[in-house]
Amino acid sequence: MADASAFKLEAGGGERLRFGEIEILIKVSADTTGGAYTVFEENQPVDTPLHVHQHEDELFYVLEGEHVFKVGEREHRAGPGDLVFAPRGVPHSQRRAVPREGRTLVLTSPGGLEGFFRELAEADAAGTLGPEAYGRASERYGITWL
Repeated sequence: MADASAFKLEAGGGERLRFGEIEILIKVSADTTGGAYTVFEENQPVDTPLHVHQHEDELFYVLEGEHVFKVGEREHRAGPGDLVFAPRGVPHSQRRAVPREGRTLVLTSPGGLEGFFRELAEADAAGTLGPEAYGRASERYGITWL
């Protein structure tokens, strides 16, 4: 891991990525943390299907709305201020109790998952976003969709 330097990010700041109906705001990247972790805000209006990360643990902090997280065999209802942890290798999903409403702040460790979102945003900008782009990015970042 490279050395990280202190920094401040203003409210609303970060790298805004869009692909399809999804919006991700990268608040802290692997580059800024020396690879230790990534933090991003999910402003996406869609749910996340069941999947597994090979490389990252994920910690979800609910900012707005009511969410239902399935982690392994357990389901967790979470509202503003609640945390849900999904360890790497454990299948997990997220859905909003009210469709298309809610935001979460997500920490992944180690860092680097932002590359997955960047790749999809680039595919969208190039007009090539689709199952093949998702498949390539998922394979590259160790994500298996179930």
